[in-house]
Amino acid sequence: MLQIDTVTVVGANGTMGRNISAIFASFGAATVYMVSRSIEKSTAAIEVASKSVRAGSIARRMVPKDYGSLVECVSESDLVFEACAENWEVKSAVHRQIASALGGLADANPIAICSGTSGLSITDLAGVYPEQYRSHVFGMHFFNPPYQMSLCELIRSRYADEAMLCKLSAYASKKLLRTTVLVDDSPAFLGNRIGFQFINDALRLAEDHRDSGGIDYIDAIFGPFSGRAMAPIVTADFVGLDVHKAIVDNVRSNTFDFANQSFELPDYVEGLIENGQLGRKAGSGLYRTKVASDGRKTREVWDISHCSYRPINRYVFPFAIEMCDLLHEGDYREAFDLLETNRSVEAKICLEGLLKYVIYSYVISDVISNGISSADDVMATGFNWCPPSAVIDALGGGERFASLCRERLDASWLSAIDLNCIAESHVPSFHDYRRFVKARR
Repeated sequence: MLQIDTVTVVGANGTMGRNISAIFASFGAATVYMVSRSIEKSTAAIEVASKSVRAGSIARRMVPKDYGSLVECVSESDLVFEACAENWEVKSAVHRQIASALGGLADANPIAICSGTSGLSITDLAGVYPEQYRSHVFGMHFFNPPYQMSLCELIRSRYADEAMLCKLSAYASKKLLRTTVLVDDSPAFLGNRIGFQFINDALRLAEDHRDSGGIDYIDAIFGPFSGRAMAPIVTADFVGLDVHKAIVDNVRSNTFDFANQSFELPDYVEGLIENGQLGRKAGSGLYRTKVASDGRKTREVWDISHCSYRPINRYVFPFAIEMCDLLHEGDYREAFDLLETNRSVEAKICLEGLLKYVIYSYVISDVISNGISSADDVMATGFNWCPPSAVIDALGGGERFASLCRERLDASWLSAIDLNCIAESHVPSFHDYRRFVKARR
């Protein structure tokens, strides 16, 4: 395990920068140099960071700095963490500054250089550095908010020093208490690759079913009873539509698998982005909160057909009501039997979405990580969604899952995976699906 006593966080005044600074200072007990464009921004970030981990005492470990102090900070650090905007031009420029600040440290000090990118190529970022530093550059992708979400994806570039990667993994898991998953350098990595495939497919379904309600209609179909703490389209609004677009565009442009088309961003989302309606952080996006003159608040949703906001509908799906009633009584098996046998349009959408989620997770985790257990960990601890092999448990096991796929999915999905292998090799997930499935609509 690496001995990390001092960390420099570059871009520490941003949401993720300051929250991750708090993780290093609290769990890691490290001195953290918080580097922003100004001392004032860094100082303000310290107060917010302390609150994010509910430990005001860690403020004494966080030191406000600006870019003028970068050489000094880097020279005293065991780890440098970049947390700047998810934009190649911004990140590559910052890493050039870090490379310049490193000077001759590589030979004397095995410093780790990490990027908090959610999907940009770590190999390309490592390529910004002189050759002697490249093996020290890794992706270290935390999920928001990191105090609640324990996942840390560690991404290796093609230059990676595997010994240092193993030590960094031990540090993240044993010192920072992260659920640590090793991932190859691939667009959006593992968690976002799986999660945003599902989210973007939900956005596309909303467009297909706009006459039935669209956005809130699809979110109601994939409610807590389906195994996710936050509905998929609400999640897109939470992370920001510009961030969502960056992730799905990156995957669509740089991968060519059977599900590539599902990463095509719908036109209505493109339109919202062009109008600055980027989601929660902008005050409006797929959803918004309208405040009346008397102070009353109304949650509204974007109506795709009419290109305007309207109040959120309270949908009544009999299958969802019955499932929630059964879940409330603890009859989990009966609840999912009902989902499998109900022939309403909404139950069909829900079940097929879950089946595709599992298949895509199996395929991608085999390609870029250590198989389905890695996919389980990232979805459980990064998204708080019922992980894929736990969904198989909820549906009745490997044989039943394979049978449902053959009944419900088209050839493009069936040809992507060996269902017989899943049926024969499936073992119950380490994550109990009952923890994620809630009796709420």
